[in-house]
Amino acid sequence: MTENDLQMDDAAIAALSFEDALGRLEHVVRQLESGEASLDSSITLYTLGEKLRTHCQQRLDDAKSRIEKITVGADGKLGTEPLD
Repeated sequence: MTENDLQMDDAAIAALSFEDALGRLEHVVRQLESGEASLDSSITLYTLGEKLRTHCQQRLDDAKSRIEKITVGADGKLGTEPLD
């Protein structure tokens, strides 16, 4: 991850797919866990990681809200309702 990647603004993060954001988040976590980053870099990485985590959670929540389960009514007709 380059220094430019650490400077991602909110619009750039919002444009990421779930998979891309998750990949970047995993990279941030590996860098933090390595202990090789300076304090300032660690703070920047942590901030970026939190933004990426929030983005991923939002994408998952959005997907969950669109998933519906198929139901069969008393009259035998198929319908849908939100998945709990």
